Amino acid sequence: MSSTRSLLLALTALVAASCTEAPQAQQPFVAGEPLATTPNVRVYGSFHFTESCSYDPVRDLYVAPSLGNRGEGFENDGYVSLINPDGTVHTLKWIGETRDGLTLNNPLGSDIINGRLYMVDANVVRWFDMASGQPLGSEEIEGGVSFNDLEVAEDGTVYMTQTGAEDGSVPGRIYRMLPDGESSLFIDGAPLTRPNGIAFDPDGNVVVVNVGTADILTFSPSGELLETEQSLDPGNDGLVVLGDGTKYVSSVRLGTVARIRPGQPAEMVASGIPSAASMCFDPTRNRLIIPMNSWFALAFVELD
Repeated sequence: MSSTRSLLLALTALVAASCTEAPQAQQPFVAGEPLATTPNVRVYGSFHFTESCSYDPVRDLYVAPSLGNRGEGFENDGYVSLINPDGTVHTLKWIGETRDGLTLNNPLGSDIINGRLYMVDANVVRWFDMASGQPLGSEEIEGGVSFNDLEVAEDGTVYMTQTGAEDGSVPGRIYRMLPDGESSLFIDGAPLTRPNGIAFDPDGNVVVVNVGTADILTFSPSGELLETEQSLDPGNDGLVVLGDGTKYVSSVRLGTVARIRPGQPAEMVASGIPSAASMCFDPTRNRLIIPMNSWFALAFVELD
């Protein structure tokens, strides 16, 4: 009986081994496909805490990163949608359709330059190919805690804002990463008061808005404070600077958008936009696109 039992156990183990699947190798990155709906279907939405957007002039689409489920911040469920200019969805999950070859935990600020999409993800800068969505690289920024926005120069230099904590436990800072990946502090502390939106002016200077004040700060590439202007409201998040130097500033706390023409005081151009976050500009339609992060929506502001 013992030999029969041993034989049965051996056969059972053999069958179990033959039924066990071999470990699956990670599959290559795959971008999501545009929606293939019938002409009578229009899809809106797809946002899950979208903090920023970028205009893709090649495809005439709006690029909108979403955080996904906001847990501990390292769930790797961030994704990027492509939105048509009429507000309908072009691609629900262009980046993030699958997680193979992708890490994107907490994407906030974004920018498109030279065929690449750059995003900040906690204390990491990531960049992707705009043609395919393929991840191209990433760099962890030493000393960085949690970046909110970024702006990328033509040569690949990246500036990132660290808004910091309201109680001062995390300082407000601007970091800079050179094209070779070397990073350093650009501005630390005052006159920053919880810095948020960041952009370049036509002369290549670095412009920053604060959450804590209505200040609009312009720094030279060497870090010298060149100018301090005033928006209408504090609590600012979004910043767009046009080629003529006109600035648009959105207040995430008060839902307003101000315009500051060179040498002129700020004027109101829009209001009543809840959680007006880090906006982008569509030059084809002379329009601001403003993510309303916790409302999971985009607002379009038509400019005169």
